[in-house]
Amino acid sequence: MDYRYAMDWVYIEDISKFIDKEVEIRGWLFNKRSGGGIKFLLIRDGTGIIQGVATENGTEPESFSLIDELNQEGSIIVKGKVREDSRAPAGYELAIHSIQVVHNQEGYPLTPKHHGVDFLLQNRHLWIRSKKQWTVLRIRAEIIKGAEDYLWERGFLKMDAPIFTPSACEGTTTLFEVDYFGEPVYLSQSGQLYNEATCMAFGKVYCFGPTFRAEKSKTRRHLTEFWMLEPEMAYAHLDDAIKLAEGMVDYVVHRVLDKRKREFETLERDTTHLESIRAPFPCIRYEEAVKRVNELGKSMEFGEDFGAPEETALAESFDSPFMVTHFPQGVKAFYMRKEPGDTGATLSFDLLAPEGYGEIIGGGEREFSVEKLKDEIKKRDLPKDAFGWYLDLRKYGSVPHSGFGLGIERMVAWICGIKHIRQTIPFPRMLGRVYP
Repeated sequence: MDYRYAMDWVYIEDISKFIDKEVEIRGWLFNKRSGGGIKFLLIRDGTGIIQGVATENGTEPESFSLIDELNQEGSIIVKGKVREDSRAPAGYELAIHSIQVVHNQEGYPLTPKHHGVDFLLQNRHLWIRSKKQWTVLRIRAEIIKGAEDYLWERGFLKMDAPIFTPSACEGTTTLFEVDYFGEPVYLSQSGQLYNEATCMAFGKVYCFGPTFRAEKSKTRRHLTEFWMLEPEMAYAHLDDAIKLAEGMVDYVVHRVLDKRKREFETLERDTTHLESIRAPFPCIRYEEAVKRVNELGKSMEFGEDFGAPEETALAESFDSPFMVTHFPQGVKAFYMRKEPGDTGATLSFDLLAPEGYGEIIGGGEREFSVEKLKDEIKKRDLPKDAFGWYLDLRKYGSVPHSGFGLGIERMVAWICGIKHIRQTIPFPRMLGRVYP
């Protein structure tokens, strides 16, 4: 069969602009049914789903007949007239004139029946075509675009950070080691250290890319490969980083609510909490957070980091995003600047999402004294040679600077109301899963 066709066609997301006009849609058969001599097709094209209606009088006979042979996810080119119909999905339907079959496959494994999670993850390359997964990933794309736009509008430049690194950023126990032409290197835990170099050249920068943590955790919040957006600012302190973080979250939430209304309807997500979000957010110090966790019935000692149960309990006690600041030195990375005075606290913060979702941002002010940084590297038994270039940043024009990392998957989970992080990324990498 000849599959040549005109170069222009219509995307379903733009269908409202073509009421009472003839259009061509190129996509896949999502589902079909028949009744009373009429055949109904749900057609998806990556931007949306529209109902097509075929009748004996209005559809070419050959096209009308071949509908019975079409299988789920068969690829098709459909021509017809757009009309409004409040009963149809999205309020529009297509009166089908003709159908061209590009590929009519058989045996599509993901049928409308219930499937177990392991089976769905094994077929993740197909699962992302389902309505819920498609919806979540469209919201993810909007979150990323919104966060980047927020930074660009404030003068930040995107600077890429390497994936292969000679040293740890967030601790040596969660490193993935790789053989690099006979030398051991590691997959990046964060682009932050390199951000600190580029912010000294450009003032305000950010990087966005995959980060890797070899954590043997099977919780609903953990992936071994996840994506972080990390801004860094020269001549900036803790308060500057907090202000930027809460402003970004406020902006992104309301942008997604505005631009992805249809997607939230598909998810049946209650957006009441999201709609009420306004920066600035509540802010408590670490010691107050520990006290609050214990009052909520969880057991936590001062000096410990929050585990998943403690973080969930704390996040369930707030109606909006909130900050926890001034974590103790023992639970933060070597580069975090200490609070002035002998408090044992760092100039750090976590931003936690409400409804039990927990941390989505972590950041703070970086140590800018070369001597103090050397002491901390020695104290933590880190390889000094690997950090020679990093110490140079404090030797040649050191200034106060701060920043943070936004975990994209955790933010997607919260905004979409998803309980497990595996559905927030196209191809999740978890303990025991690297396929597909």
